Amino acid sequence: MSSPRAEQKQQTRHALMSAARHLMESGRGFGRLSLREVTRAAGIVPAGFYRHFSDMDQLGLALVAEVDETFRATLRAVRRNEFELGGLIDASVRIFLDAVGANRSQFLFLAREQYGGSLPIRQAIASLRQRITDDLAADLALLNKMPHLDGAALDVFADLVVKTVFATLPELIDPPAADLPPHLMPAAKITHQ
Repeated sequence: MSSPRAEQKQQTRHALMSAARHLMESGRGFGRLSLREVTRAAGIVPAGFYRHFSDMDQLGLALVAEVDETFRATLRAVRRNEFELGGLIDASVRIFLDAVGANRSQFLFLAREQYGGSLPIRQAIASLRQRITDDLAADLALLNKMPHLDGAALDVFADLVVKTVFATLPELIDPPAADLPPHLMPAAKITHQ
C-alpha cells in the first residue's frame, strides 16, 4: 500500500502529463510547450515540476512510456483476438481504432512527436516502433500464416505493417471528411493494407 504522499506525487506527475497532452490538442507540438504553461495547466508552481521531471524532455519520455503501455496493451488485445478467435482482421482493427479513440491525446502525441523536435523523444518512439515490429514478426512466425516467408522477410513485412499504422495515426486521430469513398477511410486502409 502506498503512502498518501506517494499517491499525491503520482497524481501531480499524472497532472503534468495530462496538462502537456491537453495543451498539444490545440495543435502545437510538444517542443513548442513551455514548462511554465504546462505547470500552470497542471495547477502547480513551476518549481514543483522538478520534483517529477528534470526537464521537458524527461516529461516527453514519460509520455512516450505512457503511450507505449497503452499501445502494447492494445496490441495484446489484438494478439489475443488473433490467437483465440483465429484472426478476424476487422475485429482486430476495431480493437485498435477503439484504443486510439479512447486515448486520443496519447496517440496524438505519438503521431506528432515521431518526427518532432526532440531527439531523445524521437529515439524513444523509434525504439517503441522497433519493439512493436519485433513483436509482430515473432507473432507472425508463431501463427505460421505466411509459411512461404523466412524470418528476414517476416521482419520486413512486420516493419511495413507497423510503419503503415504509425503513418496512418494522424488520419485516425483526426478523420478526414465523411464524403470519402468507404475504401479510402482510415479504418478500411489499415484493414486492406
